[in-house]
Parts: sequence; structure tokens; C-alpha cells
Amino acid sequence: MKYVIMFTSTPEHDAEVAPEVAQDVYARVYRWFQDNDAAISDGGAELQPVETATTLRHAAQGAVVVDGPFTEAREAVGGFSIIDVPDLDAAIALVRTWPMLELPGTSVEIRPMVTDYSQFE
Repeated sequence: MKYVIMFTSTPEHDAEVAPEVAQDVYARVYRWFQDNDAAISDGGAELQPVETATTLRHAAQGAVVVDGPFTEAREAVGGFSIIDVPDLDAAIALVRTWPMLELPGTSVEIRPMVTDYSQFE
């Protein structure tokens, strides 16, 4: 089953991580992707910082472009990957090993992908 895993963190907590700790964790993240290559499918990406965001919002006159990270959430998505594992338990087991979960303010959201679009055929 395919899941999207979204890596999130709280920017205020990120700023408090000592550079040497961040470097160590990031090196382990790199190894995590190598070690779990068989489960990762269809790519993924690390995202630029939340300050680079551009958001389009619904408005009565049509979509409005808003520069900046004006999301309602406290956490910011820093990247995502698509994994293909047997079930949710396997996805949880994989995500439990994500090195950045050692840092305060981090989380990983696991969401099943819609893969059956046959109702549109």
C-alpha cells in the first residue's frame, strides 16, 4: 500500500538545535533514506524553508496569491516521500526510525494515497 509521509517540524524549535546536533541528525537522515530505499517509491523531496512559500487562498473574487508562509498550522512541512509497504503497521514501524523524531517539535504524518481512480473512467 502506498502512503505519503510528510516530515514536519516547528521552525522555532529548529532554530534552537545546535549546529553540530543538526549536522549529526541530518547525516543519519541521509543514511535512513539509503537504508530504506526499497520501501521508498515515486520519489519525494526536501522543501525550501517555509519563508519561501507562496500560498493561493480562496476569495469571493477568485483565488488570491499571498506571498509567505501563511499557513494556519504551527508546524511546517519540510519534505515528503512516498512509501510502498504492506500496511499501516509497516508504515508506522518505518517512520518510527526517522532520525529527526529525536528533536523537539518534529513529527511525521502518514497518509494513505488514493490509488484507485476507476470511478472516473
